[in-house]
Amino acid sequence: MKVLLVGCGRMGGAMARGWNGAHDVMVFDPMASELPAGAVRVDALEDVEGDADLAVVLAVKPQVFPEIGATLRPLAGSGALFVSIMAGITLNGLEAALGSARTVRTMPNTPAAIGRGITAAVAGRDARMGDIATVNGLLAPTGAVVWLDTEAQIDAVTAVSGSGPAYYFRFTEALAKAGAAAGLPPELAMQLARATFTGSAALAEADPAELAELRRQVTSPGGTTAAGLAQMDQDDAIDRLAGRIVDAAAARSRELAG
Repeated sequence: MKVLLVGCGRMGGAMARGWNGAHDVMVFDPMASELPAGAVRVDALEDVEGDADLAVVLAVKPQVFPEIGATLRPLAGSGALFVSIMAGITLNGLEAALGSARTVRTMPNTPAAIGRGITAAVAGRDARMGDIATVNGLLAPTGAVVWLDTEAQIDAVTAVSGSGPAYYFRFTEALAKAGAAAGLPPELAMQLARATFTGSAALAEADPAELAELRRQVTSPGGTTAAGLAQMDQDDAIDRLAGRIVDAAAARSRELAG
């Protein structure tokens, strides 16, 4: 299949590397000094010949999209499928800019850049039955893909998985800071906190048990872990904090989408 990648940053580049050998990949990104192996540079979007077998993957910053939307209209008119990984650009926004509703809006997260992410997708009103399989194949190099029933769920997805990596990173920073305050050298505290974070994530992936069960396996009654968890659970503190975090991020997502 023919794929036009518009924007070849970290996320777009990771996708293009995964497509090498599987698709005919063209890349439009004037700022990219080098392209992934197998990709062909396109100097002008007007030079691309579009048809119904072309998939255009939009991987630019959302603020850049208004500048190139009109240039992409001829490709949309030819029947091309458009797949957006841009945050904050709705299906209606894509249709208004492109003049086509054969679109799919997605929300990846940053681990997708190393093939370990999860992406939520929702189809535009003129997406075809085969487009679901096409998008699954295009996003496969980034990790798991889930499909949403409605676009309204995108804001919650953004708040949970889109922004989620930053929450885990921030907690790990806080854990390391607390370790330093408890008497550890800061570098050692960060090493311990970071290795615990990545190791726990690997364990959660490898072990099919529920997270609550994995937590119980670490927690001896009356022990040190139980004492620490009691601070999280007192007055449902951790659940209320997570609720505020997700509510704030989802609200901001709605604001950005207009």
